[in-house]
Amino acid sequence: MKKAAFICVHNSCRSQIAEALGKHLAADVFESFSAGTETKPQINQDAVRLMKQLYHIDMEKTQYSKLIAELPPINIVVTMGCNVACPYLPSEKRMDWGLEDPTGKDDEAFIAVIRTIENRILELRQEILSGT
Repeated sequence: MKKAAFICVHNSCRSQIAEALGKHLAADVFESFSAGTETKPQINQDAVRLMKQLYHIDMEKTQYSKLIAELPPINIVVTMGCNVACPYLPSEKRMDWGLEDPTGKDDEAFIAVIRTIENRILELRQEILSGT
């Protein structure tokens, strides 16, 4: 089974949402991981609250902020659009989703990012299933 890593600077918001939605929507096709070049002591609390509200997923039960060095070998690397140079991580496929960080913004901004990630996870699932 393919392994996908969602990479962001702090591994506290967008990449955590992507990991959670990957596990929720595409676990039959790929394993989802997230990591950052730095870590935060906890996952963004607005992201935690909205993921519970929208999907009944408690990210704090199964996820924590981790460094890229903690990842297993990865097939697919997805950067979130952190506007920084992400370190090289060997992979078969690499893409950047270019998502704006909703931290500090209202729920509508968070929900827009969450829905975009949901759609991208479903697209990635389909790409893997179709072999493209």
